[in-house]
Amino acid sequence: MQLCPTVGAKAYNVAGVGWNLRLVEYDMKHGGNIPQRTVVNGETTIGQKKDGKLSNQNERLAVEFCGMKFATPQVLLSGCVGFGEEYTRVEGFSNRDVGAVCLKGTTGTARLGNAPHRVIETPSGMINAIGLQNPGAPYVVNEILPTLDFEETRFIANVSGSTIEEYIEVTRLFDDSPIDAIEINISCPNVKEGGVAFGNDPEMSARVVAACRAVTKKPLITKLSPNQTDIAGNAKRCIEAGTDAFAVINTLMGMAIDIEQRTPIIGNNQGGLSGPAIKPVALLKTHQVYQVCKGHNIPIIGQGGIMTAEDAIEFMIAGAAAVGVGTALFYDPLVCPKINAGLVEYMERHGMSNISQLVGTLQLN
Repeated sequence: MQLCPTVGAKAYNVAGVGWNLRLVEYDMKHGGNIPQRTVVNGETTIGQKKDGKLSNQNERLAVEFCGMKFATPQVLLSGCVGFGEEYTRVEGFSNRDVGAVCLKGTTGTARLGNAPHRVIETPSGMINAIGLQNPGAPYVVNEILPTLDFEETRFIANVSGSTIEEYIEVTRLFDDSPIDAIEINISCPNVKEGGVAFGNDPEMSARVVAACRAVTKKPLITKLSPNQTDIAGNAKRCIEAGTDAFAVINTLMGMAIDIEQRTPIIGNNQGGLSGPAIKPVALLKTHQVYQVCKGHNIPIIGQGGIMTAEDAIEFMIAGAAAVGVGTALFYDPLVCPKINAGLVEYMERHGMSNISQLVGTLQLN
């Protein structure tokens, strides 16, 4: 059984679900969003939520994050669930199974994204280089947010930009919206500084955070890149600049090569590696950032390769108050209730009253 099935026009069996899901020409057409058409039992259909049968969460799974109550510690990660409603077309899926949904990266104006191929499978993971395809912040705020059911779960905006001014513009738009929190993607290239990612420089990271902090009172989550030399030092500067929380980690940069053509398979030459392959790195980075955060009451969304309840538990032990699920959704769109069940089973075995009791309990050798 593959850890992460091929993402493309090829149909594959979803482990434990009992039907096939085909992502039709995903990397060619959909720029990171799940297409409207899925294949269930060999027939093209659009899945529906189970009316009246949305899962009721065990209160022991509820966590507090930046003053918000999450029904469960799970957060659906930006770029993996479109703008919050795509996966609800899959039969059996419900946003009520998670504490929050992080929307796709949004910029000041619409972007078409990168040329294909945008997504490829790699051993124990996948590489993506979507290129921030999105309809622009004004459209998201005015046309998409009104369609979301804020009674189901929390929704977090993901802000991206090529300049600090663009970060400010988009953050200000989301501040005047019903969105629950704002995540800053500081892994974007700074076009005014030769294209170096904001997040790879602690001072530039802090400048972005401070600029966004100045225009919003909503909870501000800074998404940290692993592609830097001192992630803990960067986290410290972002705390000083006003961040309320961190998402740890973003994808690792990677490449795959077509040995016959001797060219990169990804159209952008390189992309972000995600999935189980990066979990050990993500766990270490979460632990390192937690050492900085624990004295400041700054929570962390731990993410990177979470496929099972056991993975989620590891991240919480390392210091994460919540856990991000992303690539696992391509493998099993119904993975979240399974993770919830595993968390409850673990609490029962260990006599725990709430899953938050796990946070930061790692005991080093």
